[in-house]
Amino acid sequence: MTPALSLVPVWTAILAVGVFLYVALDGFDLGVGMLYGFAPTRGDRNFVMNSIAPIWDGNETWLILGIVGLFAAFPVAFAIILPAVYFPILLMLLALIFRGLAFEFRYRDAEHRTFWDHGFAYGSALAAFAQGLVLGAFIQGFHVEGRQFVGSSFDCFTPFSIITGLSLMAGYALLGAGWLIIKTEGSLQAWSRDLGRRCLIATTISIAIVSVWTPLMDHTIEARWFDWPDIAYLAPVPLVTAALVAFEWRALSSKSHYSPFFGALALFLMSYLGISISLWPMIVPGHFTLEQAAASQSTQAFLLIGTLFLLPIILLYTAWSYWVFRGKVRADVGYH
Repeated sequence: MTPALSLVPVWTAILAVGVFLYVALDGFDLGVGMLYGFAPTRGDRNFVMNSIAPIWDGNETWLILGIVGLFAAFPVAFAIILPAVYFPILLMLLALIFRGLAFEFRYRDAEHRTFWDHGFAYGSALAAFAQGLVLGAFIQGFHVEGRQFVGSSFDCFTPFSIITGLSLMAGYALLGAGWLIIKTEGSLQAWSRDLGRRCLIATTISIAIVSVWTPLMDHTIEARWFDWPDIAYLAPVPLVTAALVAFEWRALSSKSHYSPFFGALALFLMSYLGISISLWPMIVPGHFTLEQAAASQSTQAFLLIGTLFLLPIILLYTAWSYWVFRGKVRADVGYH
């Protein structure tokens, strides 16, 4: 009897793409939110907010896809990871909610506009930091017995996860600067380029620290990167990353409108690839592989039907919204 074709690679690809699209799309608008607090004038802040106003809430669709996909396709991983990172996820959701409120009330509550300005900036920063905490906790692993998380809810707050939290903030800010370069012009674009160079320095330092720290925490990861012949196969990853840093620096110093954003995206892609190489094929590091944590074949097949129907629709309306709101931000068009 011919064994059934495994759907685990399909669901792995769907979740991997969904997570990266969330990081890329919601990452830049969280980055714009963090940079918003540094805008020189109230008029500049209006331009900064209007640059993401038409698309920011749609970007969070990919967060929902990632969480629901993890629950449906890899329930064992969901049951372990969610309790382990409960507090960072709670902080992230509260920050995203408050950030959304700031969008609305900044224009409707002029008397307290400064409060909502701070709420938008700090909400964006806290959401980015919380996501970095989740990433750091995931990389360092969880205390598991059987199929249950048995550690403390505060295990996710470690020096490593705090560093990854700050690193993700720097990376998101770099993406945000790249987006503002696309959407603005004149002095505000020059301001975005200047901040982008500072964010690139912070991002580069962060990538270096996390890249060195990660294999030091786990001998399996260390062996994967540095044992022969793996070191020969994987050497292009840090080399390409270094080349992208140089490219991004030149792009931020040039007159290009699009290169800084796509260079930052490429840096995120290489970092994403590096983390994937370090942990593959584990979905609960040190305990469960993707195959071991997966739902039954029939469950995956049933869910895949709906997902393959909805995913193109999500991609189409996302692409359409970006196309409709393309071009530079204007003072007479925005969020009112």
